[in-house]
Parts: sequence; C-alpha cells; structure tokens
Amino acid sequence: MRAVVMRDSKLVVDDVPEPVPGAGEVLVKTRTCGICGSDLHALEHTKAFVENSPGVGSGMDVRRDVVMGHEFCAEILDYGPGCTKLHPIGTRVCAMPVLVRQGVPVAVGYSNDVPGGYAERMVLMEPLLLPVPNGLDDLRAALTEPMAVGVHAVEAAQLTEDDVPLVIGCGPIGLAVITALKARGVGPVVAADYSPLRRKLAETQGADIVIDPAETSPYTTWQELAAVSLAGEKLPENPMTGTPMLRPGVFFECVGVPGVIDQMMVGAERGCRFVIVGVCMEQDHIRPLLGISKELALKFVLGYTAEEFARTLTLIAEGAMPVESLITGKVGIEGVADAFRDLKNPEAHAKIVVEPWRSR
Repeated sequence: MRAVVMRDSKLVVDDVPEPVPGAGEVLVKTRTCGICGSDLHALEHTKAFVENSPGVGSGMDVRRDVVMGHEFCAEILDYGPGCTKLHPIGTRVCAMPVLVRQGVPVAVGYSNDVPGGYAERMVLMEPLLLPVPNGLDDLRAALTEPMAVGVHAVEAAQLTEDDVPLVIGCGPIGLAVITALKARGVGPVVAADYSPLRRKLAETQGADIVIDPAETSPYTTWQELAAVSLAGEKLPENPMTGTPMLRPGVFFECVGVPGVIDQMMVGAERGCRFVIVGVCMEQDHIRPLLGISKELALKFVLGYTAEEFARTLTLIAEGAMPVESLITGKVGIEGVADAFRDLKNPEAHAKIVVEPWRSR
C-alpha cells in the first residue's frame, strides 16, 4: 500500500507492507488524518522526541522507517482473530491511537511496526473503536484527537466559576483549549498570539478578548478582567497592598518555545495556576524565585483519557465544539511533505488534513 514514510528525517512516498490485524485488532481504511504539531516535532527533532517522549516515541527506532499520523477517521474493512465484530464492515470510526501487543502499548503513528494515518490502511484495537455519530463528516471527525487534548487540558485546570483563563498561543493546541473552554461555558477567555490568522481563528472559536502581544500586554488585559467580579462589580483593594484584589487566574501555555513559561511567570499575579500544554523540544529555563514569591502552580499535561476522547467526539458531533474553521487545507499522500513545510508558517494554515486516497 502507499504511505508517507519518515526516513532519515525526511518524508518520502513509498510502498509499504499491508498491515495484518492481530488478535482483537481491526483492519481499517484511513479516510482522513490530521497533521499534528507533534509530527512536525518528531520529524525535525527526531532524537530528542524519542528520548523525551515516554509512552509515545520511546519504542521508535530512528534508523528504521516510520509511518506517522494519529488524528484519524477510518472505515472498518476486516476483523482479526478473536474480535466480537460488534460494528459492521464499512462503519466509520475514530479511536485512540494505541494498540496493546503482548501487554505493551504501541503508539499508532510513532512505531516502526504499526503504520499511522499517513497510509492507506491501518490496524486499530477493536475495544477502542467509536462509531462516528450523527452523520458527522470525516474531516471534522478526524479532529477528535487534537480537540481531546484541549478537553484534557481544561479538565486538568480544575476550573471554578470564579477563574479567569488566559490562553498564550493560538496554534492548534491553543485553539483546542479555547474551544474546550467555551464548550464548558467558561468566560471571559483571553487569548494572545502574534499571528493575525491565529487571532482570527481564536475569535471564531469563541475567545472573548484576543490580544496581539506586540501591541498590548495580555497580562495587563487579564488583570483588568480579573479585577471585576462575576456580578460585574469592581473588586475592592487589598488593604495590605493597596492594589486591586483579583479573581483567580488560570494560564494555559500553548506555545512550546523556550522562554515562554518564564515570561508568563513574570506577567502572572500571586496564586495563578499554569497548565503547560505546549510541547517544547529544547532545554528551557525558569526563575524559581518568581514562582516561589508569587506561589504559582505549574501543571504539565499530556494527551487525554478514554472518557475525554469519547466525550470530545460527541461534543463535535453535537455541534458543541465547532471545528470546521480550523481545517485550512487538504492534501493527498503526495502533498504531505509540502504540507509539513507549509505548517511552519502560522499565516498559511491552522490544520491540514491528509486524505490518503486523494491524488494530491
């Protein structure tokens, strides 16, 4: 079958062996597969990705071919031995991108032996299959996986109704967080990004105030909002400091570039909570005294739970999480390498989806 292969830190189109479903596994046709920022990191920083991604890239041999792609909607073609065959052949499904073989988790799309969604066919675990509901189209269904990352980040924040969230970075991860916040009815949501395209998408996804950091400090804007109560009244001054009292802040770091966490710590107020969602592949530095003096809390998050994944698919299908605006391009297998290059430009695209059966 045809697939896009990561080989020697390059993407090439080649014929690869047909996957064969093992016990409890299902052979599927890839209908659509989103290109994830983690895939861009894996291609550009392959060695660091493998060394620092336990459970994801840890089983990947960089000297061998890898077929990436883990944000997919697929169609059931056949069942392996020992399956219950609960869903008819032809059923469109989404699934968490993982197999368990001989008791060991295998990451679909980050394995030398299990092809991901940049191939015409894949194998998935039958117990993880979720039929695509409500006639949801393939393109939006494929965004279940990346949007579930946003849902998980918002769940990890343990929000209260008094919290005022600030999203730093409006790339795909930040947009997923914004969408998840609005699906929960949280607001006002402040979002910041240097890119005009990403700021526009942040507005589309429901951000209440969108900031260009080159012109306005997102932290100053957040402070102005946090100084107003839920009832719309200005909060009193702190008698000890003479400064306005503020509602709790929850800052989502969705950039993944060295220095951003430290900048956020400078801009944060006392007691702010950070949820680190951006994937930084380089060594970073912070000043612990900033966190100590302000009593900041930093929480790093990864992925999602099975329940969050299933709930995200339902939210998208019911229209509670609109995602169509995030899809800015579609390519066939031959166009994936160019798409990776295009995605480095924040003004060109947000999310490009691969349709392996397309000619380009």
